[in-house]
Amino acid sequence: MIDLVLDILSWILLVLGGACVLIGGVGGLRLPNFYTRIHAASLTDTMGTILIFVGIMLQAGLTLAALKLFAIVLFLLLTGPTATYALANAALLSGIKPDAGAVSDDPDEEASK
Repeated sequence: MIDLVLDILSWILLVLGGACVLIGGVGGLRLPNFYTRIHAASLTDTMGTILIFVGIMLQAGLTLAALKLFAIVLFLLLTGPTATYALANAALLSGIKPDAGAVSDDPDEEASK
C-alpha cells in the first residue's frame, strides 16, 4: 500500500515539475523583453528542478542514490539563481535597460518611440 502511495506521489511531482519546465519555456518565448524572460525561466527552472528531483528521490527510496540526488538538487539550487543573476548583471552592464514598459530588447527600436 505504501509503495502505491509513493508511486502516485512521485508521479504527481514529476508531472508538476515537467509542467513547470514547459511553462518556463513558453514564458521564455512569449514574454516581451529580456529581463522578464530570464525571470520566468529562472523561477520555473528552479521549481521544476525541485519537483522532478524530489519525485525521482521518492522512486529511489532511502538509498545512496537519493542522497546523491539531494546533493545535485542543492548544487542546482545554488548555481541556477547565481547564473541568472550573472546573466542579468551582464545584460545591464552591456546596456539593456530594464524598462517597465518596454516591449523589445532592441535599443534602437526603443529610442525611436
